[in-house]
Amino acid sequence: MAQLSDRLNRLAPSATLAMSQKSAEMKAQGIDVINMSVGEPDFNTPDHIKAAAKKAIDDNYSRYSPVPGYLDLREAIVAKLKNENGLDYTVNEVLVSNGAKQSVCNTVMALVNDGEEVIIPAPYWVSYPQMVKLAGGVPVVVNAGFDQDFKMTPEQLEAAITPKTRMIILCSPSNPTGSVYSREELEGLANVIKKHDDLYVLADEIYEHINYIGKHNSMAHVEGMKERTILVNGVSKAYAMTGWRIGYIAAPEWIVKGCNKLQGQYTSGPCSVSQKAAVAAYTASQDCVEEMRKAFERRRDLIVSLAKEIPGLDVNVPEGAFYLFPKCSKFFGLSDGKRKINNSTDFSLYLLEVGHVATVAGDAFGDPECFRMSYATSDENIREAMARIKNALSKLK
Repeated sequence: MAQLSDRLNRLAPSATLAMSQKSAEMKAQGIDVINMSVGEPDFNTPDHIKAAAKKAIDDNYSRYSPVPGYLDLREAIVAKLKNENGLDYTVNEVLVSNGAKQSVCNTVMALVNDGEEVIIPAPYWVSYPQMVKLAGGVPVVVNAGFDQDFKMTPEQLEAAITPKTRMIILCSPSNPTGSVYSREELEGLANVIKKHDDLYVLADEIYEHINYIGKHNSMAHVEGMKERTILVNGVSKAYAMTGWRIGYIAAPEWIVKGCNKLQGQYTSGPCSVSQKAAVAAYTASQDCVEEMRKAFERRRDLIVSLAKEIPGLDVNVPEGAFYLFPKCSKFFGLSDGKRKINNSTDFSLYLLEVGHVATVAGDAFGDPECFRMSYATSDENIREAMARIKNALSKLK
């Protein structure tokens, strides 16, 4: 009998992509669906970045690039880390990959052995536990719920560490919650980590620039943590370049060498033209980043105020990224006479089928009491979507 590998059978499909596909199918049937399920800026890539890509094509950047990425891009990343973050790295401590998603996966595959544990605070981005499973590791989920602003405490971290723990994955600003760890909170976690040898932090900072509290704090800033931290970032969210597929790690050279060895065997270097576009993104004016950040902040304020007007939803105020992660558990057990809401998956399906708004159930992110909405869409779409959600939920008794 034809059968896929056990490795593949261990993985769950991406819930965010599944919901996006379902909403696309409804749209194809002529149903007006507002898609708030995908985490992608709705802005176009800035013109100066597109111009750099066109020039790269004309300049015949059409051949294989070095596995870790072009030197000028790694130099631009080193300069960005120095100027924006006050962090000193060399070009040999930077590896450019096909999106930050590959950067995360490279790191997990390079550091985690079969049976070793990786601590992942929930809510988490859907792919983290799956990548750990792919590497043969064991995801250890720590529940950091609504009441603690979705952030893991040092006490929770300490309780989760065992002799098998190899890594902790932290995402700040967070997908799916928009929560941001402060410098003090990171120091509290670092104090726990430093008590244990050979324990590393994968710091996913892809939403760094979409920040509403004025300052981004990195685990690599904390004293004694830079050599224990694999910093992951990229151009997707800050520069509206999701499809260009450029991410990177900045980490101790021995880890970068390991990821380079891995990448050399299964993808080689990322797209040559995209890399030249990313050089322009990092070295030219950053005004476009701030313009988009301001738009996201305005939308954050709008969606929070509208969500708070919906009876039954518990809403916190996200400090970064472009997601709202409200608690919807008060609707569990209710019905509109035809459909009963038993969990957040039922809840999200109800919003799609009755309200024609695509969201993602919290189960996929490790928090079955909540659901995720992306507000990376127009103010008009946000207003209309929230009106539809309010109307659909008012039918549940």
